[in-house]
Amino acid sequence: MADKPHSELTHEEILRYSRHLLMPEVGLEGQQKLKDSSALVIGTGGLGSPVAMYLAAAGVGRIGLVDYDVVDFTNLQRQILHGTGSLGERKVESARARLADLNPDIELVVYDEPFTSENAFAIAADYDVIIDGTDNFPTRYLVNDVCVMTGKPNIYGSIFRFEGQVSVFWAERGPCYRCLFPEPPPPGLIPSCAEGGVFGVLPGTIGTLQATEALKVLLGIGDPLIGTLLLYDALDMSFSPVKLRKNPDCKVCSPHPEITELIDYEAFCGVPGHDRAEGRLPTEWEIEPRELAELLKSGAPVDLIDVREPHELKISAIPGAKVIPLGTLAARMHELDSAKEIVLFCKSGTRSARALELLAGAGFRRLKNLHGGINAWAHEIDPSLPVY
Repeated sequence: MADKPHSELTHEEILRYSRHLLMPEVGLEGQQKLKDSSALVIGTGGLGSPVAMYLAAAGVGRIGLVDYDVVDFTNLQRQILHGTGSLGERKVESARARLADLNPDIELVVYDEPFTSENAFAIAADYDVIIDGTDNFPTRYLVNDVCVMTGKPNIYGSIFRFEGQVSVFWAERGPCYRCLFPEPPPPGLIPSCAEGGVFGVLPGTIGTLQATEALKVLLGIGDPLIGTLLLYDALDMSFSPVKLRKNPDCKVCSPHPEITELIDYEAFCGVPGHDRAEGRLPTEWEIEPRELAELLKSGAPVDLIDVREPHELKISAIPGAKVIPLGTLAARMHELDSAKEIVLFCKSGTRSARALELLAGAGFRRLKNLHGGINAWAHEIDPSLPVY
């Protein structure tokens, strides 16, 4: 990082950071450097929680927080910035309160808005490092391209179920995210954490590693994960480094890039850059829980298909539904009667929306997706069922 004029540490700060000052790799000069540094944390959820907490505790002088969601009960299993008392609050405000309590000596700037092509340069401009704590492909590609175009390091992390990845994508010194993933995966191929689940401590591990890399970069110490993708598996507690090469034909970081300005990343990835629109289909393909209840009550011939995984049936189930997990649907289409009305459902409507698209592509026409999935059914029709 570029040298900056050092800020003097107060006596209170010297005491607060004394364990850093005892280390020659940090010392007084390094701690002053952290005080003069800035970091932008995009996302204050599973990854952003440990990242922001450790950067704040370490004394990074200015921390930006980008999020536009509210604290939900299901967040509390892993998003340790937030608590039961902050349910319903804006995440950035909940995060700001927690971090200000952790370290009142730092500056906290909140951006209660999505990170988009329209605002990305303006938000990122005043920060030394960008930490990607997002959970969707459009924002990952956006963060990468902003970092390449501004010369900033991108501290990358991703999680799914029991596995995580960490790297430092810094185009001036190594490969960028597009060098590794030139194109996004096909829409629907990789389920989100909301649909596939995530081990609660996993974002703590990966987020702490991201915070470690950010601090190393800001201090200019150690060997950051530039040109290395670190793979982590919690089940066998293994760390596997994979060496990466810079792609000489990369569309954004090569000497002659094709992409020189920010694009429509949702169109590029074919998926929304957030969860709110996930699983929505045109209204003619959807059925509301009350409509389905009336249809079933009428005795009309309906095939009710549950595309969740078998272990989810232990949580909740709709009587009479046939279980065909999404991953097996293509091989089991012959079990469905195209002459009947087919209503598909899952936890929230996302997987069943993909199932409907698969069946529609195979020629099925009498198809409906249960809007909101079995969770909506539990809210509106059968409150004896738990919501998960």
